[in-house]
Amino acid sequence: MLCMKIYFRFFALGLMCIFQSAAANTSIKHFSDTIYTYQKKSYDGIGKYYLGREISYVMGAAGSDWLERDTRQEEENTKLAIQKMNLPKNAVVADIGAGTGYYSFKIAAKIPKGKVYAVDVQDELLYFLAQKKQAIRDTVVSVIKGSEKSPNLPANSIDLAIMVDVYHELEYPHEMLQSLKTALKKDGKILLIEYRGEDPTIPIKALHKTTVEQLKKELGANGFELSYRGDFLPIQHFLLFGKK
Repeated sequence: MLCMKIYFRFFALGLMCIFQSAAANTSIKHFSDTIYTYQKKSYDGIGKYYLGREISYVMGAAGSDWLERDTRQEEENTKLAIQKMNLPKNAVVADIGAGTGYYSFKIAAKIPKGKVYAVDVQDELLYFLAQKKQAIRDTVVSVIKGSEKSPNLPANSIDLAIMVDVYHELEYPHEMLQSLKTALKKDGKILLIEYRGEDPTIPIKALHKTTVEQLKKELGANGFELSYRGDFLPIQHFLLFGKK
């Protein structure tokens, strides 16, 4: 009889633990679901929304040629964008979603005493970056494999995180911004270069463009505020955000 009582006591405790664990998991999922909403996806989206904006699908490695197109400087004035970053020679910059390194290696040439973290999640692009680094004998760029939620960079390590036509594709913008907040130094900044969503004449798909107001809403919800707005690029916003 005593053995039976002990058995039922442990059985009851086991059930309690299972129910508590399930409740905790439900709570976590509920919290996650309050950050994002889900609807039927549009043609260019993934059906996941953040603060009213549908997140765009990610342009894969197959789009590498478009990143390196000969007309990019003429269309976007990338040289001016880098010039306006006003980077000291020893700056530490993270290029989030670096792709082929179109920006990474150009920035590296401007900061010979600094460091550029070229961060991407796609293995094909990471291989491309490593090969390019070796080919040009670069000593400034470090190729980093990030995740969908984090750039995998040390805390308090970077002066500037840039995302060039990348932010709208982040599957987990909230988590990524929180990770970047940790990686940024006290006075570190985030620079978003995004096609202007306010201008319907810009020949870019709608979900691959963003508005200033939407970006202010999303960055603001994560503890950042707009510190500089540059309207000098032909078809893109140049938006610098600092910690509140």
